Amino acid sequence: MSNSVTLSNTKARPSRTLHIILWVVQILLAAMFGMAGFMKSTMPISALAQKLVWVGSTPVILVRFIGLSELAAAIGLILPAALRILPGLTPLAATGLLAIMILAVPFHLQRGEANLLGAPIVLGALAAFVAWGRLRAAPIGT
Repeated sequence: MSNSVTLSNTKARPSRTLHIILWVVQILLAAMFGMAGFMKSTMPISALAQKLVWVGSTPVILVRFIGLSELAAAIGLILPAALRILPGLTPLAATGLLAIMILAVPFHLQRGEANLLGAPIVLGALAAFVAWGRLRAAPIGT
């Protein structure tokens, strides 16, 4: 009797469940950041400042830049992966959102708004999950 070990050179396929969870998170993040980005990009600053207190003391160009960045990331979370055209842009979009959320934490702390930290921490964690998932665990093929 001989025992032989067979080594396989194939990668394990990511589970269907992981793909579904990633898509759900991507869609939720895209919806949230798409709406927030549209609002920050298009609303008059005076009206926006009534909804988001920090906008009133932040340079308009920064508010608009954040809004456009959030809009671009929302599109990048969905379209490249869904169309399978440059799907590597999806984890980059998630990483960009993670960067925005990381920067939001000290921004709000500096302003004494520690009560607002929950949203950037949770959204940043979800963006990090998508970046990891689409870069390492379950990338979208072309």
